[in-house]
Amino acid sequence: MGKNLMKSPKTQNKMNREDFPILTQQVYNRPLVYLDNAATTQKPQVVIDALQHYYETINSNIHRGVHYLSQLATNEFEAARRCVQQFINAAHDYEIIFTRGATEAINLVAASFGRTYIQRGDEIIISEMEHHSNIVPWQFLCEDRGAVLRVIPISDEGMLDMEAYTELFTEKTKIVAVSHVSNTLGTINDVAEIVRIAHGHGVPVMLDGAQAVAHEPVDVQALDCDFYCFSGHKMYAPMGVGVMYGKERWLNEMKPYQGGGEMISSVTFEKTTYNDLPFKFEAGTPAVGDVIGLRIAIEYMQSIGVERIRDYETELLHYGMERLSQIEGIRFIGTAPHKAAVISFLLGSSHPYDVGVLLDHQGVAVRTGHHCTQPIMSHYGIPGTARASLALYSSKEDIDRLAEALLKAKSMLL
Repeated sequence: MGKNLMKSPKTQNKMNREDFPILTQQVYNRPLVYLDNAATTQKPQVVIDALQHYYETINSNIHRGVHYLSQLATNEFEAARRCVQQFINAAHDYEIIFTRGATEAINLVAASFGRTYIQRGDEIIISEMEHHSNIVPWQFLCEDRGAVLRVIPISDEGMLDMEAYTELFTEKTKIVAVSHVSNTLGTINDVAEIVRIAHGHGVPVMLDGAQAVAHEPVDVQALDCDFYCFSGHKMYAPMGVGVMYGKERWLNEMKPYQGGGEMISSVTFEKTTYNDLPFKFEAGTPAVGDVIGLRIAIEYMQSIGVERIRDYETELLHYGMERLSQIEGIRFIGTAPHKAAVISFLLGSSHPYDVGVLLDHQGVAVRTGHHCTQPIMSHYGIPGTARASLALYSSKEDIDRLAEALLKAKSMLL
């Protein structure tokens, strides 16, 4: 029944910028060049249409209603869960927990895993390249439980020091939490090796995949990770929806993150018993329309081919690094040989904010600042960077516009 309500996108013969209506507009009387995709991607028309269709036709609360609209909405919601399961190749659909985004997903793992397993003196391994969302929740946990945070250092290229990583493990190590892809450096970490080493010590691994799932295929069973988190809005889906995948074993043992409706089996004033997976971790009314939008975004990516998207963006990345390297005075931050479509840079001695403003007035949107990775900036001794990040609708023409705008900004700043 649900399949016919939310139509999947037709197979794409090419990556079509025209599928994204926001990209047709002008900024300061210039065609928009949107290169801030690591912060959030734009949405294709099919996702926008799916949201509108949901609210116009089947808007209803899910799971607890016997009426027609509630059943339709529930069918669509659970179809999205099965879609995500297939997309990342989870073993079971109930290992897919819907959240508000990667940040909430990481907080869920830190809080629930921590309450269940972490004791005073235990150790948690993260890395120097983590987004604040994969640092602060673990700091909260350390403060609450008296645990210790251990940090994998990075090289000046922006790569994890794997030898140092292996030496961080002790009998007190309880979990490893690292990014699959760095949002600032673009580094694609060897997460399969990270998991293999941790599992050799009997330690589970959580991967922050917010910057990975839009850019390359993810197979959580092949990676053998214990948790994997990502956000919808960085992969062409609506804001306010994300996923926490967890292996059944851990999810069954962990305590719930939040209390409320849906996550219970029975409630008395004396005792509450918890619902089965996945509902045990999905308290309250979810963002049903946004979850459906996530499914449509995944199907849109699959209609193009995730491998094809990866190869296209890799070609663009190489073109962009070569094109921008021709600008005298540019300095790249993050030069690992295995990178996703992120280019962080400085222009001479100019502040990144000044560079970003001048690019903006030429119709080129980039991100400036520390990108919620202040430890990375401390490593390089800089206040921040300008960051151009690519997506499937990016083009060589966009990169050429960026290069031209940078040359003009340079003439004004240096």
